[in-house]
Amino acid sequence: MLTRYPRAGFPARQNGVVLLIALIVLVAMTLAGIALVRSVNTTNIIAGNMAFQQSATQSGDAGVETAATWLNASNNNITLNSDNIGNAYAANGNNPANNPAANQSWDAYWTQTLAARARTLPTDAAGNTVSYVIDRLCALAGSPSVGANCTTSPVVNPGDVVDLTNPNPLLPTSSVYYRITSRIAGPRNTISYVQTIISM
Repeated sequence: MLTRYPRAGFPARQNGVVLLIALIVLVAMTLAGIALVRSVNTTNIIAGNMAFQQSATQSGDAGVETAATWLNASNNNITLNSDNIGNAYAANGNNPANNPAANQSWDAYWTQTLAARARTLPTDAAGNTVSYVIDRLCALAGSPSVGANCTTSPVVNPGDVVDLTNPNPLLPTSSVYYRITSRIAGPRNTISYVQTIISM
C-alpha cells in the first residue's frame, strides 16, 4: 500500500521588512556607540584639564612662600617703604593705578602691567612656571605711619575693654597688609592665579 504525503508548498515570498528593521536598529546602535565614545573622550579631556588646573593652582604656593620669605626677611626695614623691582615689590599697591580697571581681566592686567616687574621661578617638575608680584596695600610709598595711607589691622585704643584677668592678654598692634599675586602657566595653556593677603 502506498502512502501519500502532502506536497510541501512553496514558501511565502519575503518582502524584506525584517531586513530593513534590522538595518535601522544596526545604524541606531552604531550611532549610539559613536556618541558614547565621544562622550568618554570628552570626559577624559575635561578630567585632564581639571588635573592640570589643580596642579597649577597648587604650584602657586611656591610663589606665595618665596614672596612671604622675602617679606619676613625685609620686615621692620626701610626696604618695604619703597618699590623694589628686583623682588617684584610695589610699596603703593593700593593705588588705583596699580589695580585692574573695571572691565579688565587679571590676565590682561598681568600681561600689560605686572609682567614687567614680576619675578619668575624655575619651571617645576609638573611643567608649571610660577611668577609673582608683591603689593603693599598702601596708596603711597613711604612709611606706613607717616601718610602712606595703608590698609592696616585695627589697634587697641586706650578706651577699649581688655580682659586684664588673663595673664597674657592679646593686645593686637597695627599691621600693614601685603597682597601676593602668583600667576602659574602650565601645560596645555593652563593659566591659574592665586592671591594671598598677609599682614606684618
